[in-house]
Amino acid sequence: MELDLRQAINQRVQGKSTDELTEIVESSIGNEEMALPGLGVLFELIWKDSTAAARKKMVETLHKQLSVH
Repeated sequence: MELDLRQAINQRVQGKSTDELTEIVESSIGNEEMALPGLGVLFELIWKDSTAAARKKMVETLHKQLSVH
């Protein structure tokens, strides 16, 4: 059975505690580029479960960060 990237990431983080998930995210940020697709999958999960207001806030934050750099 062949797993796609989304399934592989979901399986990797399934059952992790909030502390473990925090560690996964924090250790991925600013490190090797190969971690970026995994962060994208996690962001997709967050996005899908977010309200319109939360999505707007995330986009505003992203826009602000892109304007600074």
